[in-house]
Order: sequence, then C-alpha cells, then structure tokens
Amino acid sequence: MKAAGVLALIISLSIVAESKLYTRCKLAKIFVKAGLDNYGGFSLGNWICMAYYESRYNTSVQTLLDDGTVDYGIFQINSFTWCRSDRIRQKNHCHVACSALITDDLTDAILCAKKIVKETQGMNYWQGWKKHCEGKDLSEWKKGCEVS
Repeated sequence: MKAAGVLALIISLSIVAESKLYTRCKLAKIFVKAGLDNYGGFSLGNWICMAYYESRYNTSVQTLLDDGTVDYGIFQINSFTWCRSDRIRQKNHCHVACSALITDDLTDAILCAKKIVKETQGMNYWQGWKKHCEGKDLSEWKKGCEVS
C-alpha cells in the first residue's frame, strides 16, 4: 500500500514539473524574443492579454469542449484543426502533437499560434482575445516588463 501511495505522489509531481505558470513579464520577454510583437499586425499587448484570458499563463491547461475536442496549453489551441492527439480524424495544420503544446517550452505553441494568425482572421480565433482584448488600450499589459 505504501509503495502505491509513493508511486502516485511521484507521478503527480512529475506531471506538475512539466507544466509552468508564467508571469506576465517573463512571458512578454519570451514573446518578444519569439517575434510575436507586431506579428500579424498585433502588438505585444494583444498576445499577453490573449494568453492571460485563454490560460492565465498556464502551459498545462487542457479544456474539453462539448464537441469532444480539446484546447491545449497557454494559447488553448484546438486538437481538431491544429494539433494531433490520439483521435484519428484531425487536420493537424500545425504538424505538432497536442502534447507539445502543454509543456513549459513554448516553441511549438508560439509557432502554431503564428500559423493560426496567418491562416485565419488574425486573433479572432481566440474568444478570450475577442471578448477582453480586441479594440482596447493594451499598453498596460507590457508595462514594467522592460521590453521595448
């Protein structure tokens, strides 16, 4: 019995260790380095605001939707169109495993988000952005973060 409890604790700790909850300013610096500031005509504030309302800057968020698909990671990228999970009928436009979108390495998530902005109608893909960020003064989102 004790071994099973210890094993369960080790597994849960390893799962937690793979995810990361970023701060606003750390994410701003990562986004600038990755070329998101003004990507697709959207300022850094748009990206930071969107990530906040989609995932609260948490890389491990997975949201099961009513249609059976799942939104993954910091940008809540959907499994049916953009990434590959264990389901057979998927488009996988980003050519990435959905599991790669829920790690603390944001490379795949950022590349996929760029593809979404480029191939759809900008940031309209993200409901969090449309509801909370679109058309707003977003300068506060990068304030104090020492990014240009």
